[in-house]
Amino acid sequence: MPNPRDPRSDPAAHRPEHCPCLSGERYSSCCGPLHAGVTSAPTAERLMRSRYSAFAIGDADYLLDTWHPSTRPAHFELDETLRWTRLDIERTDKGGPFDSAGVVEFTAHCRQGGVRSTQHEASRFTRVARRWYYLDADG
Repeated sequence: MPNPRDPRSDPAAHRPEHCPCLSGERYSSCCGPLHAGVTSAPTAERLMRSRYSAFAIGDADYLLDTWHPSTRPAHFELDETLRWTRLDIERTDKGGPFDSAGVVEFTAHCRQGGVRSTQHEASRFTRVARRWYYLDADG
């Protein structure tokens, strides 16, 4: 039976018109193809943005798929009471298309029960066989 929280189980479910990563692009041409597995992120920042969008639309499978196996948890559940509202990229260090590692520092804004909060961290990414993975975070 399809999981209503998994956007890949129902293509029409949880698909916003504008991309949650705030790139200014439509979801269908920004993070949508990454979430659908049509393409992969060319940079660490692009992966960070797509992971944020996955949090925003409730795509836990994508988050696990893009988590490096050495640090990926066996189980992962999203907090359905959080509503992610904005992503601010503070800085990037390496993480380009020809790098093997990178750091993306960001602040993610959310609401839970009407209360606003933020999550600030510097996420580390690694590239293996031309594919970027989230490794871990400091923050």
